[in-house]
Amino acid sequence: MSAEAGQQHPLGIYYKIWTLLFVLSSFSYAVDYFNVQGGMRWGLVLLFMALKAGFIVAIFMHVVWERMALVLTILGPPIVLLVLIGLMSVEGFYTSQARYRYMGHDPNAVALTPSDLHGGEHGDREGAEHAEEKAH
Repeated sequence: MSAEAGQQHPLGIYYKIWTLLFVLSSFSYAVDYFNVQGGMRWGLVLLFMALKAGFIVAIFMHVVWERMALVLTILGPPIVLLVLIGLMSVEGFYTSQARYRYMGHDPNAVALTPSDLHGGEHGDREGAEHAEEKAH
């Protein structure tokens, strides 16, 4: 088979996608630079990450030019896993909210420390005195 028989993709598309990846990366860094916080920060970071990964897989790994069967074989399982993870997170949020609402659990409760349970630091003076008394 000669070299001319294979597919040839124009180099311009690679340069355009490379530039787009650079712009998306700069947007991702701008999220940190402008100190965006909370859900908006994570939403933007995940959006830019997914866009960059999608462009890399589609163009640089030549998936956009493959047959649909191969594309679904490669991309199908990760997409199904992401959908299942999303469903589990929605169900987990629902369960925790139902627990707070119907079982009386306080969503702002602070966990107890060992000193709260045992009345002081571990290995304190009183504990050593009790151990000596039990030994005699």
